[in-house]
Amino acid sequence: MLLHGAGMDSRLWDAIVPELARHHDVIRYDARGLGRSTPPGKPFSDVEDLRAVLDHFGLRQAALVGLSMGGETALDCALAHPERVAALALIGASVSGHVWPQSPELSAYATARRKRDTAALAELELTIWAAMGRAAPGGELIESMVASNAERRVVSEQHCVVSTGRDAEPHLGDIVAPTLVIHGEHDHPEIAVIAERLVTGIPGARAETIPDADHYLPLRTPERLTELLLSLLP
Repeated sequence: MLLHGAGMDSRLWDAIVPELARHHDVIRYDARGLGRSTPPGKPFSDVEDLRAVLDHFGLRQAALVGLSMGGETALDCALAHPERVAALALIGASVSGHVWPQSPELSAYATARRKRDTAALAELELTIWAAMGRAAPGGELIESMVASNAERRVVSEQHCVVSTGRDAEPHLGDIVAPTLVIHGEHDHPEIAVIAERLVTGIPGARAETIPDADHYLPLRTPERLTELLLSLLP
């Protein structure tokens, strides 16, 4: 099960799905309000949406591969419903309850989200998270995906209870699924801090840093990421 991040959609996985699907059944979906999914009209839980997708396909258990917000969702699902999670791959993951340091760029990012300034939000998304730029692999798709989801994102985040009442960091030791923690060499520095906490806190977790990649690893370095995922998946 492939879970994309905020401001993205399931196109994030375009470059890795063909090879993964040669070895495993692969499901990816657009998180509520993003991509081709229906805009939310009431509060919702990303974790319960994930559980509903598992139920829809009749899956008692699945390996969860999540990037950024998708990694946070996967981790919270593994804590809330451990029996449903066969393995975890946390890619450039955020963690519910994590306190991010203050910086001018992150403050501007938060302000753009709060003010629903979609143009500024899209620009900052690319500046902060797609630091390798348009010329790097996947650059055009990343720009298109971010632009098309900027307005959808602010609407979705008004209704999503993604982190309300959740704090995964104190409970990392409760994770029982085999876990792989991955981040890109050129991702935001705080992602490396979070990755270290995940590896330290989750029993038996394995860490990998991918060179020549920022936050958008599945599009920047699809071959290396696919290799790592296949090493984890049963």
